[in-house]
Amino acid sequence: MSVAPAHEIADRYRALREEVGADVAVVVATKYVPADELGVLAEAGVEIVGENRAQDLQAKHERFGSAFRWHFIGHLQSNKVKVVNPLCELVHSLDSDSAARRLSVPALLEVNLSGEETKSGVAPEDIADYVERYPLVRGLMTMPPLTGDPESSRPYFRRLRALADEHGLAELSMGTSQDYRVAVDEGATLVRVGVRLFRDAG
Repeated sequence: MSVAPAHEIADRYRALREEVGADVAVVVATKYVPADELGVLAEAGVEIVGENRAQDLQAKHERFGSAFRWHFIGHLQSNKVKVVNPLCELVHSLDSDSAARRLSVPALLEVNLSGEETKSGVAPEDIADYVERYPLVRGLMTMPPLTGDPESSRPYFRRLRALADEHGLAELSMGTSQDYRVAVDEGATLVRVGVRLFRDAG
């Protein structure tokens, strides 16, 4: 994907930051942004980027390590934790004991609220066990079923907020380009936005 010019991304980013408010972190998802294009996001003032794949994280961090704060937002395989540990300040997608045992950075526990077998995440009833055993768990993350109607995500976000409150967790990563407004309404502290910011309208 070829990203928009830096000034366009900067305008969109500033508007988004103002819209979500100072208490919500904007994590710019860069899964489809080639390493060669990542500098444009730095020029635009983007502060936090989120990568989905450990190998892409490593390659991009080698070139732009000091330009951003780095989060890992993709499925975290236990054998990739060694890549993530020294590079990221937060993992959004912890969902296994094997990864948790190896992790040394703060993490959000991914919760599967839809019950979809194809989705990653732990069951709600397993949250307490992870929180008790792994002090690095700081909050929760979820991915609602894909839909064209942002409002259909609201029950999932509301449920995640209730679960976080129940377990005394402060951070909530929920909402993407399609439904971040609903997520912020329901208490998100981090939103993961990508294509909305950097798509090239041309």
